[in-house]
Amino acid sequence: MKKFFLFAAAAIMLISCGKKEEETTEQQERIEPVEVTRLQTHEVERRITLSSNLQAYETVSISPSLTGKIEHIYVEIGDRVRRGDSIVRMDQQQYQTARLTIANLRVEMARLDSLLTYGSATQQQRDQMELQLEQTKVNLKFLTTNTFNLSPITGVVTAKNYEDGELYSGQPIVVLAEVDRLKTLVAIPESYLPRIRKGMSLQLLSDVYPDRVFTASVEVVYPTIDAATHTFQAKVVVPNKEGLLRPGMYVQTTIGLGTDRVITAPYSTVLKLIGANDRYVFIHNKGCAQRVTVEMGDRFGDDVEISAPEIHDGVELITAGEARLVDSVRVEVKATH
Repeated sequence: MKKFFLFAAAAIMLISCGKKEEETTEQQERIEPVEVTRLQTHEVERRITLSSNLQAYETVSISPSLTGKIEHIYVEIGDRVRRGDSIVRMDQQQYQTARLTIANLRVEMARLDSLLTYGSATQQQRDQMELQLEQTKVNLKFLTTNTFNLSPITGVVTAKNYEDGELYSGQPIVVLAEVDRLKTLVAIPESYLPRIRKGMSLQLLSDVYPDRVFTASVEVVYPTIDAATHTFQAKVVVPNKEGLLRPGMYVQTTIGLGTDRVITAPYSTVLKLIGANDRYVFIHNKGCAQRVTVEMGDRFGDDVEISAPEIHDGVELITAGEARLVDSVRVEVKATH
């Protein structure tokens, strides 16, 4: 019985080896017609296009540090204002009281100076009066700013939450936005960090104006990387003197990253391994097809950047017939491009 099992095992091995040898022979005899292209390094312009939303360059809420009645609001939603324009006037009672107090203190100071000359008052009394006057002046400055609220920016009124005579309760009375220039915060992959710098120019596209290209520039490159997304932010400033763009608009930002010398291949020639994310191409190597695993980079129209140790100038990339190939199969080159 033991001899029988040994004999059976040997027979199976012979059959198996014979089949493998038969398949290898068949593969060697198989010749696939292909077309090839000689790869060459060439210069490309690096660009990335990222999506973001526009924001007002600066947004200011008119929220006085005083409670009380709103005497008058000078603006309506949509009004354009300039820096220094009157926006809101609050109840003036505290402001007028402070003015009267200062006037009275000045009179008292003059009287005290006369008494001090004749020795009827002390220097300490005068110093205390002067301190009280200075404190009231500081209070008057605070009351002036918060009673007569002026615009700190040039922009438009985007919100108005009260009417004349209402009691101010803490919610901003008016919201102003600077729209002659806008900004957008763009999240950029961390691999591009060395290429992004303050002052570099870029282009914006909006679906609202498909035939217009808007120019912009990088104002701030944020110094940290988001660990979750592996991106960093850049603050982009967009001139908007014509007023065509509005805060909240969706835009695509195209950033030019300079030029590089790379090797590209038609995107259709880069194949994907089934069940994995590996990408590969076939090259012509001494009459056979050689499968080469590649790293893909940026796309340039119908082409894509590829890299691998085997990919260099002069290599013949198989560009037609590659879908039928397996590694090491013999090929016949029908055309070279």
